[in-house]
Amino acid sequence: MLASWDELSPYSRLLNIDGMEPRQYQISIARSIYNGDSTLVILPTGLGKTLIAALAMARALHQGKKAIFLAPTKPLSEQHFSTMRKLLNVDTDAMVLLTGSMQRKKRIEVEQQAKVIVGTPQTVANDLKRAALSLDNVGLVVFDECHRAVGKYSYTYIANECKLRGIQVVGLTASPGSDKRKISVLVDTLGIRNIEVRTSTDMDVAPYVMQKDTSVIYVEKSGTVNAIASLLKPVIDEHLQALYSNGLSPFKNFEHMPKGRLLEIGDYIMKLEARNYRFMAIFHYAYVLHLAHAYDLITTEGIAPFLGYMKGLDEKAEKSRNVRSILSNSSVVAARKIASQAEERGEEHPKMAALVSLLNGNLKGESVIVFAQYRSTIKKIVSLLSSNDIKAVAFVGKKEGVTQAHQQQTISEFRDSLFRVLVTTSIGEEGLDIPAVDAVVFYEPIPSEIRNIQRKGRAGRLKYGKVFILVTLGTRDEAYLMISRIKEKRMYDIIMRMKDKLSALPSASRQQKLS
Repeated sequence: MLASWDELSPYSRLLNIDGMEPRQYQISIARSIYNGDSTLVILPTGLGKTLIAALAMARALHQGKKAIFLAPTKPLSEQHFSTMRKLLNVDTDAMVLLTGSMQRKKRIEVEQQAKVIVGTPQTVANDLKRAALSLDNVGLVVFDECHRAVGKYSYTYIANECKLRGIQVVGLTASPGSDKRKISVLVDTLGIRNIEVRTSTDMDVAPYVMQKDTSVIYVEKSGTVNAIASLLKPVIDEHLQALYSNGLSPFKNFEHMPKGRLLEIGDYIMKLEARNYRFMAIFHYAYVLHLAHAYDLITTEGIAPFLGYMKGLDEKAEKSRNVRSILSNSSVVAARKIASQAEERGEEHPKMAALVSLLNGNLKGESVIVFAQYRSTIKKIVSLLSSNDIKAVAFVGKKEGVTQAHQQQTISEFRDSLFRVLVTTSIGEEGLDIPAVDAVVFYEPIPSEIRNIQRKGRAGRLKYGKVFILVTLGTRDEAYLMISRIKEKRMYDIIMRMKDKLSALPSASRQQKLS
């Protein structure tokens, strides 16, 4: 049976969808939302979550209610506002964009007249707290990238206000994570009673999913990288063993220790009451913390990032006796000397050469986003690509002194093909209107399933896409690659079980918190 917009009548009359192909999964999800329950929509990137939001908002507007659409950043809010003005058959004067750039007095004036509000959660939450904005007569609030609705983020305040007033909520995300407790908290925070989840292999979605091939490119550590790593590892192991012997670490081998657990050990040490015992623990912990990070940088990132981090430690040495001890360690001194000599020879991590080869080979002439964890790595990548006649530009956040206007200019130039490779940190994963590209390259794997899905979603939205992941053999890269795959599978397993559990509850009971 072919899908038809008539299935959503009379609400579809409030939408400018002539000429748009109706997709059965979008209609099915919209009809599910029309039942009135607060709904979590989990849908792969590029499959029209914004249109589903518009379909949901049309129902609220038809009922004489107002509708609010929230997006995590100003650029994304502006993008969605432009889209809603095209999709919704509503007087544009009755639609308002609320961001921090609009003066408060002006916001109060337009908020009172608006039928449709699109804005950032920070601005909307602040106006609610000041009683400048009322949720009276609001029938629906949409939370884009709703996995952010945790902790003290503004989404949580707005969601609680919606629950108090019985306002329907629709949460949109490509990935809510793979932690059952966190997903349960998200469901509870948003007051979710209904979950609509689709994967790229579902029958109603598969015809619209562009093929996306993922390839892993393995590289061996170079002789230089191995030499530096072999100097650092015994020092780290020595100090980790001291922590282990004193019952302060459950791990003997730092390479098997998740970074989160290492930070937890530090938090525990700082709370120790025995002063001399704490000083001893802090001394050993400082070695493990700093040198384990330096080890990861040299084995998975590059020589320049490693030397950059060590230079940062030089700046801390004046105020820290522990850091001075680390920097004067003979093995650390020798490791830095080898790295400095290699840098003078123009040597870099094997991943760098693999990246250049990939961009000049399989991806020659194509638009590409390269994701990397560290700013120092990004700086080196851009420099290396430019020296190999590959037009590349770094895209980083405000912490590096980059203004929003400059960010938007960079995105605009990328969209206009003034350069073909955008090299970015996690800022390029969500919250910005970065165009779809031919390919995405992970300079290193990441253990986060949310970020993994978001990164991959940048490629292959409108046509065949490619994803490449660079992995250094015998390093943390291999573990992170495996972890991301396991977490993504676990996420869908948890969501389906939670969906079944919600569906089994009587309608009046579905607001109860899931255990």
